[in-house]
Amino acid sequence: MKILILGASYGSLLSTKLLMAGHDVTLICRRKTADLINAEGTAVRLKLRGEDQHRLLKSQDFSGTVDAVTPEQAHPEDYDLVALAMQEPQYGEPSVKALMARIALSRRPCLSIMNMPPLAYLHRIDALKDADLGGCYADPTVWRAFEPGLISLCSPDPQAFRPPEEQANFLHVGLPTNFKAAEFASDEHNQMLRQLEADIADIRLDGQDVPVKLRVYQSLFVPMAKWSMLLTGNYRCVTRGEGRAIRDAVHGDLRESREIYAWVDELARKLGANSEDQVPFDKYARAAENLLKPSSAARAIYSGAAQIERVDKLVQSVAASLGMHHPSVDQTVAIVDEKLFANTQKVA
Repeated sequence: MKILILGASYGSLLSTKLLMAGHDVTLICRRKTADLINAEGTAVRLKLRGEDQHRLLKSQDFSGTVDAVTPEQAHPEDYDLVALAMQEPQYGEPSVKALMARIALSRRPCLSIMNMPPLAYLHRIDALKDADLGGCYADPTVWRAFEPGLISLCSPDPQAFRPPEEQANFLHVGLPTNFKAAEFASDEHNQMLRQLEADIADIRLDGQDVPVKLRVYQSLFVPMAKWSMLLTGNYRCVTRGEGRAIRDAVHGDLRESREIYAWVDELARKLGANSEDQVPFDKYARAAENLLKPSSAARAIYSGAAQIERVDKLVQSVAASLGMHHPSVDQTVAIVDEKLFANTQKVA
């Protein structure tokens, strides 16, 4: 298959697994990054189960091929599937927004691996069809032309980042968990997803299984299990003082963390999720012990970003539409609002 991936940073993790499975990938990125990838390929560093040392997975070593282009150069109609791996505010940038319009027109199935679910995806959920959630998005008009059934969501559970000392074609995987995708509306598109799931599951490296799978689920709510994690850990890395690691945000007050996590789980169940769609708090808390850096949202804020993905505000707004609120979530949203406003003032 041919897959178009918007975003060459986090997107290179999914890209690498697709290349290892023999599929061809085009990454959308800035010109400088595209030139680097076209010259040198991509590299992902991760650790296989039972090994002490990380492996370096280079795109040139696999049967699939990778290239990179700018948004203006992309032709989405040439691909079987589009993956959305940029941060949500980036989709409003003019060249990317124009590409998104072409993607919507092409009617190619789109699999999002953003933390922020595409607005069109939320329209697949009965309880949210009429909810006013546009204010949570940097540019809600990006999603206006997309048919909801052609958009699916994949929970980006693997934790990965680009080390500051590395080039733009490099990614380090700190927590090699799985991508958990909801199905599309179409059987034809779901067969494609299932094929990719099977192909990635078959990957072996020196006879060993390679972590970071693609798992496909019938439920629309499986990817939303990430909401509890984001509101309990990632966004609470942002404080009125210095940023803190996800581990510290979760384990600094484990009782409050458990309460927030349970409340977001309850919200998801009101939307239609069931307990099988969700991840138990204790399992998440154990994983968080190894998350020793601030979240990407926190790093962006403390680096001066004026916009980030606002899953915190989305969860607050979805809850309000159902008559729910939680004081700790309200406080988190307020702190993030304050920090982002302060960053806009610095820019001005």
